[in-house]
Amino acid sequence: MDDPVPTSSSLPLEGRVAIVTGASRGIGRAIAIHLRSLGARLVLNYASNSALADALASQLNSPDSSSSHPVAIAVQANVSDPDQVKMLFDRAQQEFGSIHILVNCAGVLDPKYPSLANTTVEDWDNTFSINTRGSFLVCREAANRLIRGGGGRIILITTSAVAALTPGYAAYAASKAAVETMTKILAKELKGTSVTANCVAPGPIATEMFFEGKSEELIKRLVDACPMGRLGEPKDVTQLVGFLATDAGEWINGQIIRINGGFAV
Repeated sequence: MDDPVPTSSSLPLEGRVAIVTGASRGIGRAIAIHLRSLGARLVLNYASNSALADALASQLNSPDSSSSHPVAIAVQANVSDPDQVKMLFDRAQQEFGSIHILVNCAGVLDPKYPSLANTTVEDWDNTFSINTRGSFLVCREAANRLIRGGGGRIILITTSAVAALTPGYAAYAASKAAVETMTKILAKELKGTSVTANCVAPGPIATEMFFEGKSEELIKRLVDACPMGRLGEPKDVTQLVGFLATDAGEWINGQIIRINGGFAV
């Protein structure tokens, strides 16, 4: 169930602005809704599905329709394109002024789940273009643009597949492992800014991207591999991301937090 729209003025992210990439569906959408429930104003990035992104922006804005200024806007941008990423941050600053939080959820997963031997160069490059290059580009922009001195947060969604080492995930896991290493270095490079950088690495989460291309047998095996006996849900991830985004998460920096119910330890 979606988080309720906030009514209190004493919310932990009140007055802060968050860019959420890949916000039109799945984990990104759930994170955007949760951050709004904590008081954040939102820039909802999407790659192609304007209908979903615009609908979410409308949903988040509707309780505040009396205001002439929206609390959420949808902005199309391909995170693998440096000019479009710059435009995304430009739009955020033009609309809301300062930017406090980046949550990078944009990502792709090859639904064919090929072995490394059967992975095409084109599919490998596409995975790294979105997952790794895209993370680099949004992080580079955030490192130069997020507000300094307190409240600055860079949160990247990676994957517990880096730890699980599941066959069929070579390109995906490798692309996210690179992001995790980059994030640890970024956290050190941001010394003195009070901007933190962390990765949240979910295990199997019941989203459209997870189910695509998987057989019922494979899904059952993944459920059985989890000590909690179920797939994760987006809300299992959103609570952690919300915590990291608030002042309560300030002392967590340069970390990879695997959130998977024990699926990969």
